[in-house]
Amino acid sequence: MCAEVCDATCRMLSEQNSQDEAGIRTQVGWCLSVCLESAQGFDRHPGAEQTADACRTCAKACGEFMATLN
Repeated sequence: MCAEVCDATCRMLSEQNSQDEAGIRTQVGWCLSVCLESAQGFDRHPGAEQTADACRTCAKACGEFMATLN
């Protein structure tokens, strides 16, 4: 789920340059939430540490991006 939401968010950010800030915040916030939830889900599965870390990395990037918005 994390990868699908990240992909959708990247496409939205790169293709819809007329999106208002509120729409961008909503999409990126959704991505951040899904990535954190996915990471927590992967934490419960032995051997999925790298996948959980990748989800957290994406969530961190979303948070940092949102901090750059006005």
